[in-house]
Amino acid sequence: MSITKEQITSVKGRGFLLNRGTECFSGRIVTAAGLFTPEELRTVAECADKYGNGKVIFTSRLAAEILGIPFDKIPEVESFVKERGLHFGGTGDKVRPVTACKGTTCIYGNIDTQALSKTIYDKFYIGMGNVKLPHKFKIAVGGCPNSCMKPSLNDVGIEGCKQFSYNPDMCRGCKKCGVAESCPLNAVSFVDGKAVIDESKCTNCGVCVGKCPFGAVPKDAESVCRIYVGGTWGKKQRMGTLLSGTFKKSEIIDIIEKVMLWFKENAYAKERLGAAIDRLGVDVLEKALATNDLLDRKEEILSAPILKR
Repeated sequence: MSITKEQITSVKGRGFLLNRGTECFSGRIVTAAGLFTPEELRTVAECADKYGNGKVIFTSRLAAEILGIPFDKIPEVESFVKERGLHFGGTGDKVRPVTACKGTTCIYGNIDTQALSKTIYDKFYIGMGNVKLPHKFKIAVGGCPNSCMKPSLNDVGIEGCKQFSYNPDMCRGCKKCGVAESCPLNAVSFVDGKAVIDESKCTNCGVCVGKCPFGAVPKDAESVCRIYVGGTWGKKQRMGTLLSGTFKKSEIIDIIEKVMLWFKENAYAKERLGAAIDRLGVDVLEKALATNDLLDRKEEILSAPILKR
């Protein structure tokens, strides 16, 4: 059979993309931040053997992509994975699959990245999966400023950090300072025998927390998050803009939703969030995020047509 353009388009929104040079498709199975149980992985393997060409590749957004699925088998393969609690998806002008690093178990992780990404996945990828946006909307969660998941290159990037305090009165000016030696950014210097932290260099990575035996940087630092907005990578690159201040876990979902609603209301069709921020100004976005006006007008914003140039 010959695959038509209409047929290709009809299944793309369901997570199936044409394999170049063939009439078969890749199907993307999406989970919360790429976390699969052993049983789910067995389903992926069985599906690849039964309906595809036996090969699976994980995408950059942590979806399991089954290769070589014939077009006429797509409805059958959808039913197969649905019966086992999985689904295909991950394309279109809407919230894309949520990504996260292994911060939950990583020694550098400042937050439970898997738990937070699951909350975001349920709220936005699943709960608002039918919301049409001006363009794709990517969300990533990173456990620390090491940035393994590149949160700053997503439309919204969450980065776990430590809101620690420094008490210079507790500093004894040790010749071998545990805080200075542990700092990966050389943000610690000494003035008049006391450690001084350069806040312009410090990323609140948390590596120095608890490293002072005299409590100048105590162990009980609070886990908080920094949030980047408007990052993109690809044909056009834009480093995400870091929002002012830090955010508690309880504030993250509302901030993401406000950013998404602002994007829906202010961006033109096919305009990424970063481009809209550059056009209107980050101050305009931050002012909107400071109130609950966007949340109060949620239904109005979501029901309005996307702006046209």
